[in-house]
Amino acid sequence: MIMGQQDNIFTVSLLPSEGPEDFRKKFFDTIEGLSEYVVFADLMGGTPCNIISKEIISGKDIPLYAGMNLPMVISFINGELINAESDFVVDGKNGICDVGKVIIEDLENEDD
Repeated sequence: MIMGQQDNIFTVSLLPSEGPEDFRKKFFDTIEGLSEYVVFADLMGGTPCNIISKEIISGKDIPLYAGMNLPMVISFINGELINAESDFVVDGKNGICDVGKVIIEDLENEDD
């Protein structure tokens, strides 16, 4: 919705009824034929992150980032669209805020 249809973005889900080997198989089925890819995982220490981490430990060169959020993904897509490097980790962190605190600070600054 925000960035439009993306043909080069793939998701690999882990359903409650599935285990690590199910995820591993689905992941490798998904990346089959891809020469380059980046992996965004939701949680450091979660099953998807752990499965890919084991592949990295075994010698595979897989760029893996945990703590995925929408600002991070948007930054990644923007970089791909304009063929530029983006720091999607920083952009992802910058997208996290206490909205109530921001509103209060803005209101206080308006009063000044």
